Amino acid sequence: MEWFKTLLIVLQVISALAVILLVLMQQGKGADMGAAFGSGSSGSLFGASGSANFLSHATAIFAAVFFVCTLGITWLGNQKESSSGVLSGTVAPVVAPVAAPVAPVQDPTKPAVPK
Repeated sequence: MEWFKTLLIVLQVISALAVILLVLMQQGKGADMGAAFGSGSSGSLFGASGSANFLSHATAIFAAVFFVCTLGITWLGNQKESSSGVLSGTVAPVVAPVAAPVAPVQDPTKPAVPK
């Protein structure tokens, strides 16, 4: 699944750059007024209004790809790892070893105290 997450990240970066580029290429709403009075935009690559339609559709497609990739990366990031071992899903309790009680050491310089 790690390769799928990497693929989604690459697609997300490409779509983000494409959206930025496409938004910067589009003209604002005020630029259409100049075309109405013959400012020369009809001689552009896409014609008088062809670029607005193409660029807006391409922006919408790349934005949808960006959001789908974002949701996919989020979903994959929240998935829990499962081990393929025999005891997958179960955790054995960790028990500290119990040491045997040690008798206190008598100081040889002190006399033994009777019980």
